[in-house]
Parts: sequence; C-alpha cells; structure tokens
Amino acid sequence: MLRHVGRAFAGFALLFVSFVAVGGLMSAAGHPVPRGQMVDIGEGRRLRMVCEGPASDRPLVWLEAGAFGFAADWGATQQALSAAGWRSCAYDRAGMGFSPPGPAPRDGLAIVSDFEKLVAASGEKGPFILVGHSMAGLRLREYAGRNPDKIAGLVLVDAATADASETEAFKPFIQAFATASRWAARGASLGLYKPLVYTSLGDKIGLPPAAKAEKRWAFADGRHNRTAAAEVELWAESAKQAVAAPAYDPAWPVAVVTAGPVKGREKRKAMQAAPAERSAHGYVDHVEAATHTRLLGEQFAGHIVKAVAFVAGAQAHPLAPT
Repeated sequence: MLRHVGRAFAGFALLFVSFVAVGGLMSAAGHPVPRGQMVDIGEGRRLRMVCEGPASDRPLVWLEAGAFGFAADWGATQQALSAAGWRSCAYDRAGMGFSPPGPAPRDGLAIVSDFEKLVAASGEKGPFILVGHSMAGLRLREYAGRNPDKIAGLVLVDAATADASETEAFKPFIQAFATASRWAARGASLGLYKPLVYTSLGDKIGLPPAAKAEKRWAFADGRHNRTAAAEVELWAESAKQAVAAPAYDPAWPVAVVTAGPVKGREKRKAMQAAPAERSAHGYVDHVEAATHTRLLGEQFAGHIVKAVAFVAGAQAHPLAPT
C-alpha cells in the first residue's frame, strides 16, 4: 500500500513540476515588450504610463484600474477613446504590471500620492476627466477630494464607492475577496497560472493584441498578484481614507456605467448610481449584457466613451434615463 501511495505521490509531483516547467517556457516565450514609457516620479522611483490619442483642447482622460488591474486593462478603452478623438493616459500602480514596487503599505493614501506625483511628472495639464473601474472608485474619491482644481468630471465604471464599502452589508464581500486574492497570489507565485495564460483566464476583458499580451503576462506573474492581494487586503482602510476626503462637488459632472442586469441587484445598482444622482449633471448607463470585466473590452468600450463625452459636454443636463 505504501509503495503504491509513494508511486502516486511521485507521479503527481512529476506532473506538477512538468506543468510548472511547461508554463515557465510558455511564459518566457511570451514576455511582452511594455508599451508606453517609464516616468520618474521622484526619489528614484518610476511608474509605467501609457498615453494614447491626439492632443487637443479636450480634457485629458486619466484611467485608474481596479483590483488586480493595470494599464493593460484599459487597452480597448484607450483604442476606442483615441478613435473618438480623446487623449487618455493609463498607468501601472507601484508593484503592478511593469512598475517597480513602492513602499508599504499599499493603501489608498500611498496609491493616490503616487498618482499625484505621476500627474505632476507627466506634464499633462488639467483639469482632467477621471475614469475608474471597480476598486478604483475609492481612488477617484480620494484624489478628487485632495485635488478639486484638477477635476473636470468623473466616470465610474462598475465601481465600488467609498460609502458603500463602509456599510456592514459590504464587509463580508471585502473579507471574502481578500481571502480569494491571497490564494490567487500564492498560485501565481508557485507558477500555477503560467500554463493557463493563453486560455480565457488570461484575458477576461477582451483586449486588443498588445494589451492582451501584457494582461496574460501579468495574470501569471507572482509579484503583480502579490501586490494586488496586498492592495485588496487594505480595502477597508482605503475606504476609510476615501470617506475622510470631501465628497464629490455636485457641480462636477458624474457618469456611472455599470455591468449586468438591474433585476435582482437593485440595491447594489442604487449604491453605484448614487454619485451620479447627487450630481447636478449626472448620467447612468446600465449595460446589462456586460460583465464586470468585459465592460472594459472591445465589445462594450463604446459605453465608456459615451460617458466621457457626456461628462465633457455636460452643462445642465438632468440625470439621463437608465
């Protein structure tokens, strides 16, 4: 019996090592050349930034990715924005994607402080339209509160809000997500995802080729996933920091774009739409056919472009119909 168990264990170990080795070869062969440029933000630190689209008198669009996300997540959105005549910039937070690690802890204050330095170093002039996906809703609230003179308007893309994150009903989700993120980071660190980079798991968004290659690489990268998990671990603290910042000025145009059906999710959708409803120039678009990730992809990016155009052109519009 012990001999059979030993053989089974040895066979499993060999299969596991082979799985990881094959994944390592695939990952090494597919390591992408990063798009964009590395920007010096001071104190010997740099962040990767990707700007696309023509320069014009329109506001620049800054794109902030959600949990586990980086500049590549916005590849399809930037492509669509450029086609519509908008200039946009996305970036990799410290330790994410192609940006070197930053000092711990990676809470909202650290992330927003880095973003402020990046904006200053980029040479781009405000005021800006800020677009944030998922957990980035916390970052937008904190940045806007700290830099009201830089805000032309905001677009929240299936975003979490600071106020909702503070509720008792939302706390179990945060805890469960943090646990799942830790396991995801462990799996990536062990190399378990490398053989999966060319499956649908490597790109759940639906990105154009260059961004897709970056997303697949990051999906299996241990450091990227560990940093992402550390950010999620500090969700509650980041929410407190965001709530402490001033609320959005009602004069700022705010567009909310959500994913998935409204039926059965009425409370969640209401919390997401709240920032637009509090704005004198609000807009809400529930994209029922989209998923949380696919909303950023080529199929649905036009909804984000439409929201950006609304924010830029808003004067005295009432809340748009859902």
